Amino acid sequence: MSAPAPEPVHHGEVVLRVEHLVKHFPITRGIVLKRQIGTVKAVDDVSFELHRGETLGLVGESGCGKTTTARTILRLEKPTAGHAWYRGRDIFTLSGEEMRALRREIQVIFQDPYASLNPRMTVGDLIAEGWRVHRGVLPKSARRGRIHELLELVGLNPDHINRYPHQFSGGQRQRIGVARALALEPSIVICDEPVSALDVSVQAQVVNLLEDLQDELGLSYLFIAHDLSVVRHICDRIAVMYLGKIVETGDEFQVYDDTAHPYTTALLSAVPIPDPAARNLGNRILLEGDVPSPADPPSGCRFRTRCWKAQEVCAAAEPELIDRGQGHPVACRFAQMEFDPAR
Repeated sequence: MSAPAPEPVHHGEVVLRVEHLVKHFPITRGIVLKRQIGTVKAVDDVSFELHRGETLGLVGESGCGKTTTARTILRLEKPTAGHAWYRGRDIFTLSGEEMRALRREIQVIFQDPYASLNPRMTVGDLIAEGWRVHRGVLPKSARRGRIHELLELVGLNPDHINRYPHQFSGGQRQRIGVARALALEPSIVICDEPVSALDVSVQAQVVNLLEDLQDELGLSYLFIAHDLSVVRHICDRIAVMYLGKIVETGDEFQVYDDTAHPYTTALLSAVPIPDPAARNLGNRILLEGDVPSPADPPSGCRFRTRCWKAQEVCAAAEPELIDRGQGHPVACRFAQMEFDPAR
């Protein structure tokens, strides 16, 4: 008999609330006289909450809308519909100084540590860039000392302040990106696949660094990834996305040990098993067909064209993301059915 799962961690206030977020991109034709011939539904009715001191993982295949969700929250993309609130303030209605102040509260660590750092700027200039944009946050006389503190905080040598990005390894560059994100003392950091471009050993170092910084500074993370083993290590709650929609959400034990949605089951079956002797014991699920185009998603359940549980009702109407008896929300009418890979 397996031991009961630990009680979920109860975090503080909701610092970020996203409700019914939609981001559609128009498909146009023509050079001079452009006309719209379709729409890419990159993000379609996404809702979630992020609590103070919590890490929420947003996972799914490439192209499912994870990064677009983050970019829309950051106002790097204009939302088509929906709302996002930071501590009660609607992010999508802010402008001018209010929006500038909000950008200090929500920072981002980008996926590629090679493309996200300007090769012509020194480490010191890269970290101090936020202070130059947000004037009055930190006086010039105190910046060099603060840069030294940030470099030490992320495990880098403060003496390397005048070096350029090409003089560092990939893991060290990502640490520079972390230091830059922390310079303005944000309360939320959006981590857009921060370890996917790094070696496995370096991934562990960066993930452990993020955990230590969260404990020390009380940060909240929106952690975007496709590697479920990394997500389980760092995240308190997980939201699984497929083709622009969240299909399952819950804490670590609900999503990993009490998996309910067929897509989540397929994702977890693809996680490599470290023990070679046990690799043939798991049920590897090979999904048939390709991911449908977000410009023409299937009717009803978007996963039905690749799902072994799909029935006629799945094409008729889209399933709601609700608790169907598993203890956490899942967007599947047949979530309680036992897995049968031969079906």
